[in-house]
Amino acid sequence: MRLIALFLALFFSAHAKLTVAVSYPYIASLTETIGGENVRVETLAQGNWDPHFVVPKPSLITKVRNADLLITNGADLEIGWLPPLLNRAANSSLAQRGNTLELAKTVPLIDIPRDTSRAGGDVHAEGNPHFHLDPHNIPLLADAVAGFLGRKDPANAPLYQKNLAAFKQQWNTRLKQWDAQMAPFRGKEVVQYHPVFNYFLRAYGIRSVATIEPLAGIPPSTSHTMKLIRLIQERRPCCIMHDVYHPTKTGEFLREKTGIRLVVLPHDVGAQKGSDDLASLFDTLIQALK
Repeated sequence: MRLIALFLALFFSAHAKLTVAVSYPYIASLTETIGGENVRVETLAQGNWDPHFVVPKPSLITKVRNADLLITNGADLEIGWLPPLLNRAANSSLAQRGNTLELAKTVPLIDIPRDTSRAGGDVHAEGNPHFHLDPHNIPLLADAVAGFLGRKDPANAPLYQKNLAAFKQQWNTRLKQWDAQMAPFRGKEVVQYHPVFNYFLRAYGIRSVATIEPLAGIPPSTSHTMKLIRLIQERRPCCIMHDVYHPTKTGEFLREKTGIRLVVLPHDVGAQKGSDDLASLFDTLIQALK
């Protein structure tokens, strides 16, 4: 009987799914693709939410409390909401070394500020945290997720690597298509509401000449809006790249006064209809710019 019990324990242990809590939908899409049937992913934020602000609802506390592992964006993007959530969940497993993966540590960051005082607005000391919006960074993030899952679940590490290889092969094919589609945009200029798309712009040689926010996290004033009107009339940027979670009132006013095109774009999986996974996120983003 003891042998049978031991066999059953080993069997169910080998076939138990890892429960992985992730902060954002793009991480969920990546983790589900790499983990396949061996992981259950619990996503904390929704794609159309402001990623800087997430309310720690009881349902989110439960997700974190029941998780075996945690994958975060990092670079202080979750700093305002995830630490309180972790404290309330009191999950001792996530407090153990090696059970949390911070993706910001796996890619080079841009826009690292020289001054991190409040005088510069809501700056991120480590750099711009929206690195997943460069599609060329996605294979690096996939490598990190596959390695993390493999370390925590060695029995299934070969499967994670197999899924990783298949994903990267498909992704590299898409990258060639997206690079070709975006080639005509090289050298163009845009305005943003918030510098959420800087990685995407850098990847394709596009320059952001202004933001509707005078400083990160600071709503536009009348005087700043008037300056933007003059800048747009002078520089004639191709469009305003606007995220879904900030109000479009000022963008619409700028469009009315200058004729500039206002394009509301997804910043994460599920932010807009049709952006249901990582590939369709970039498909939707690129098609909207055309």
